[in-house]
Amino acid sequence: MKKEEILNILRNKISEKILTFENLIAETRASSNDTKSSMGDKYETGREMLQQEINNLQVQLNEVLKQRDFLKSLSAKPSAKAEKGALVKTDKGLFYISVSLSNIDLDGNKIFCISPDSPLAKVLEGKSESEGISLNNVNHKILNIF
Repeated sequence: MKKEEILNILRNKISEKILTFENLIAETRASSNDTKSSMGDKYETGREMLQQEINNLQVQLNEVLKQRDFLKSLSAKPSAKAEKGALVKTDKGLFYISVSLSNIDLDGNKIFCISPDSPLAKVLEGKSESEGISLNNVNHKILNIF
């Protein structure tokens, strides 16, 4: 498995998400400026709701920026055990311990991107090839770690 390829795909997806949030924030701010009027409370309420929407978008953007920074810290070097940045192949699937994001289809393989804080990553942490784990009554056998 080419971890560098997976990392590049994730970085591109994160960059797209960042652009989307930045555009949404800019559009919402523009809408907020359009509502300025001397008509009174009705417009103040509308502007306040737009400001709350901007704040919500900003919180989501900050989370994606944290994911981007976390991805920068990951290496494409092979891992000897299940840890942050490891690509773990079990008998149930391929799991990339990085950021929680949509799945990736690469070379005919479906790769599940999971956060190091996810329950599965916590159970996998520190395990080596040929070890077994159990999560929610589902047993996994680790076949390879990349």
